[in-house]
Amino acid sequence: MLKRLRIGTKIGATFGIGLAIFAIIGTISYSGTRQLIETSGWVTHTYQVLGELEDILSLIKDAENGQRGYLLTGEALYLDPYNLAVKNIQQKINNARQLTADNPTQQQSLERLNVLVNERLQIMKQRIELRQTRGLEAALQDESVQRGMPVMNEIRQVIAQMKAREQDLLDRRSTNASSAAQNTLDSIAIGMPLGFALLAVLGFLLNRHISKPLTRVSQTAERIADGDLSAKLPLLNRQDEVGILTRTFNQMVENLRNSLQKSDRQTWLQSNLAEFSHLIQGERNLGTVSRLMLSHLAPLVGAQHGAFYVMDVEQSPPVLKLLSSYAYQERKQLSNQFHLGEGLVGQCALEKQRILLTNVPSDYIRIRSGLGDASPLNVIVLPVLFENEVVSVIELASFHAFTEIQLTLLERLAQTIGVVLKAIASDAKTQRLLEESQTLTEELQSQQEELYRSNRQLHEQAHALEESELRLQEQQEELKVSNEELQQLNEELEEKAELLAAQKREVERKNGEIDQAMLALQEKAEQLEISSRYKSEFLANMSHELRTPLNSLLILAKILSDNAEQNLTNKQVEYSRTIYSSGNDLLTLINDILDLAKIESGTIAIDIEPLDLTDLQLSLDRTFRQIANSKGLTFSIERDLQTPEVISTDSKRLQQILKNLLANAFKFTERGSVTIRIGSTQDQKVFFAVNDTGIGIPPEKQQLIFEAFQQVDGTTSRKYGGTGLGLSISRELAYRLGGSIQVTSELDRGSTFTLYLPQTQSAVVTTSQTAPLPVSRPLPIPNLAAEVPDDRALIESGDRVLLIIEDDVSFVKILTDIARQRGFKVLSALRSQSGLALAQQFKPRAILLDLHLPDLDGWTVLDRLKHDSELRHIPVHILSSDDQRQRGLQLGAIAYLQKPVSSEDLTQLFGEIQSFIDRRVKNLLVIEDDTVQARSIIDLIGNGDVNSIAAHTAQDALQTLQVQQIDCVVMDLGLPDMSGFELIEQIKQDDALSKIPIIIYTGKELTQPEETQLKRLAETIIIKDVRSPERLLDETALFLHRVQANLPKPKRQILEDLHQADSVLTNKKVLIVDDDVRNIFALTSLLERQQMEVLYAENGREGIETLRSNPDINAVLMDIMMPEMDGYETTRAIRQQQQFRSLPIIALTAKAMQGDREKCIEAGASDYITKPVDTEQLLSLLRVWLYR
Repeated sequence: MLKRLRIGTKIGATFGIGLAIFAIIGTISYSGTRQLIETSGWVTHTYQVLGELEDILSLIKDAENGQRGYLLTGEALYLDPYNLAVKNIQQKINNARQLTADNPTQQQSLERLNVLVNERLQIMKQRIELRQTRGLEAALQDESVQRGMPVMNEIRQVIAQMKAREQDLLDRRSTNASSAAQNTLDSIAIGMPLGFALLAVLGFLLNRHISKPLTRVSQTAERIADGDLSAKLPLLNRQDEVGILTRTFNQMVENLRNSLQKSDRQTWLQSNLAEFSHLIQGERNLGTVSRLMLSHLAPLVGAQHGAFYVMDVEQSPPVLKLLSSYAYQERKQLSNQFHLGEGLVGQCALEKQRILLTNVPSDYIRIRSGLGDASPLNVIVLPVLFENEVVSVIELASFHAFTEIQLTLLERLAQTIGVVLKAIASDAKTQRLLEESQTLTEELQSQQEELYRSNRQLHEQAHALEESELRLQEQQEELKVSNEELQQLNEELEEKAELLAAQKREVERKNGEIDQAMLALQEKAEQLEISSRYKSEFLANMSHELRTPLNSLLILAKILSDNAEQNLTNKQVEYSRTIYSSGNDLLTLINDILDLAKIESGTIAIDIEPLDLTDLQLSLDRTFRQIANSKGLTFSIERDLQTPEVISTDSKRLQQILKNLLANAFKFTERGSVTIRIGSTQDQKVFFAVNDTGIGIPPEKQQLIFEAFQQVDGTTSRKYGGTGLGLSISRELAYRLGGSIQVTSELDRGSTFTLYLPQTQSAVVTTSQTAPLPVSRPLPIPNLAAEVPDDRALIESGDRVLLIIEDDVSFVKILTDIARQRGFKVLSALRSQSGLALAQQFKPRAILLDLHLPDLDGWTVLDRLKHDSELRHIPVHILSSDDQRQRGLQLGAIAYLQKPVSSEDLTQLFGEIQSFIDRRVKNLLVIEDDTVQARSIIDLIGNGDVNSIAAHTAQDALQTLQVQQIDCVVMDLGLPDMSGFELIEQIKQDDALSKIPIIIYTGKELTQPEETQLKRLAETIIIKDVRSPERLLDETALFLHRVQANLPKPKRQILEDLHQADSVLTNKKVLIVDDDVRNIFALTSLLERQQMEVLYAENGREGIETLRSNPDINAVLMDIMMPEMDGYETTRAIRQQQQFRSLPIIALTAKAMQGDREKCIEAGASDYITKPVDTEQLLSLLRVWLYR
């Protein structure tokens, strides 16, 4: 019977019996415990009733004692117990009534007690009132004294009776509780041992019935785990879980055997696929690959015959040709090639499907060996596809049927073969194109050699012509001597007349020959000039054609990477940055090619100036230290003690050479170190030796690497990339600098490139090359010491740093000396680009700026400074010969000095700088008659670094200006005692106050004359509207030179949002004239982000027509190289029209050739910028010209 019951039923029955025993015990225990708890509750209840009765009696006694004390003394203090009893006694009676609600007898006693207590309290109240009104005697003699004692006795009697009844209930309940507790203990003492004994017996029987068969299952499972899959459990005639487990276990073992067999088949499949991939890896010959495939594939799938056909697509129509075979014997009636649809091979290629033949007829094909021959039973024809195109067909025959796993292997292998065959075909095509390219290169080199021979012949002819001229001069001298002799000897003249005539004819003949040679030489010179002009035109056109599409690519990539609208994913932003970075790399390559072309043509400009070697060391360390750390290399810069501090050379070209050499050293060094050593030689030369522990250079290639486009490893599979231009350019630049480059190297040991330069060279005045500026990349940090030594190497945190941007060297020296006397560390820059870079790097405390600089004018520099959130707080003092003080102050300058300046002016200037820096808190005067409006302005601007003072009348404002140093004024025009215009006039007429910037903040609608007058006097005019508070915050931050980063986050956010829309550019209309729609699109995207209205024209004629139909255009961006009418001609035509004489025209050109800027300015352009366009520079130029 037990064998038919389930284990769960057996266990359930056992536990059911145990639970029943314990349930009975628990019920008895629960009943006793509950009775005990209830009895305990009633005991507690009785004690509560007794407590309340005690409290009632105590309160009555306290009230009597308090009454007596008051009656005897008359002091109100004794009434406190009485008052407390009156207040609480009724609550105590109510509590007792609630506690005895189930006892009617007690309820009746409480009602009687309540009446007696109220009566006793009433008696006490009457006596207290008598004492208060009539005195002690009246209170003592009152008849109520006799009634009080009996009432009090009766109260005590009632309370005693109630206590007795409660005590009786307490005794009975305690007896019941003791009885219930004893019954509970007896039931537990007897029932627990009986229950445990019964459960032990049942558990023993249950364990014996279940554990023995489970042990047998465990032993069998261990045998299977050891690899014995033949193990099997004997079937038990049981219907419980043990029987089910036995049968399931046997089924699991059977499934495991099947799974292992299937896994073995998959392993066989994957391993053979991997073996075939390894077998054909690296092979690039179709015949070899096909033979290897068949020789390994046929035995693997049990085939005794095989053929490999490849598709020849060069024939029309395409045909499948037999490429290799396995145990194949040619027969006359069979062809070795098939068209699509021809035979099984052609049909398989046409349908792109596998064809499997079973039970092949005996005369279909014979497989022969040395001992005999036989017919196969199965033939399979398999297409090999790549991207759904047939590249080959494989045919196999076997004596046995192909298994499913073999067919799967064939199909999977066909995919791999298709990829390999396609790769081999692509490599072959690439190799063929490479050979054609090499052939073209050789032809080009041959043409270059022919041109070189022609140039040599031309030079030889010129030399011969010079010799002929010398001989002619000698002959003429001889003729002259002969004439003198003839004059002296008249007699001999007649005799020698014929000889003289003959000599004259000879001279005329030779003169004719000389004339012909001169003409030939002139023709050769003209041809050479034409060739040089063609080369220059080619360089210019190549620059334009490459930079024009690159310009739009870089601008759009930069716009996308900025993600201003936050609508791109992080991955898309990363793609945009990659495009931008790659575009800059391409720009660098273009510049290298142009540099090489300029060097070869002799048009490269060399600018000799002093170079501080310490600054050079710092620059190189800053540039390459991170590269060394990232590659795990040791990088050091060593300098000999006897090396001079300063040398004279072209610092830009020197850095170009050294950075090229160091970049190569790091590129070809995987481990070890890179060292640059600076020293001097005995023949007054300085050397720079770049040593690395890299791969080294073979001796036979140490001169080859200096040739253009040549590398040590020039194959297409080389490990290291590059164009091969760097060393060629470096060698030619070294030659132009009067030096040379030498190399020593040992293969696998490293290389040393040594640059030798003279310590001093004569200064060369050259026209600076116009270099293309990358789009929105940070300015390079200058490394050169200015002609006036400055303190950049000595600057420490906390120093007062003054930046001087001035191209007059002598004036810079004067300013530097005065600044140092005043305790400043000085930075000097002779060009605007280096000045901006120094400002970004060192964040000086103040800047002295000249407006006439060689590369960018000072207005652009000032605009760039004031539109950089990290630099706009720096006070800028303009020193210029131009009289444009008001414009400088309106653009954000703190002061404007017109040259020439006196020593007193400079003393005052530096005093103002020191005073401004020392005053941490700036003073702002708010002139506003509306108190609420003035308060809101102060709250808007204030942040602890600004002390705001309110003046509600013009008189108050003038008094404040006289007694306090004010840094900026915000004023309304509507004042009660004086017109705002009159107040501004008075302020500007006072020399002490005229420099204070004034911001007009008014709601008044200005007329044109009023606006013109205010623009002449005030720095900024803000008309109150929705956006005016943001503009006011921005303008005061500009003129108070507040550090934007120190402002609270909400105000910083206001300024950042405001700067997204530049007020100078907003709503301005600009015309783009460019023949490249990509550039038009890129520039339009950039300018429309500044809320500008953009029109465009695709050539000069359309540009002029667009300008005539839209005379309100504010600026023109003019491309130079265009069809029909180029930028030069278009600009001249625009300037001939009177209304456009002052229209800002900014030339855009991709040419980077010398003299382009001068040509643009001469044609009438207002300014000039090269492609790829630096977006920040373009916006700064637009702001400068549109502000005018």
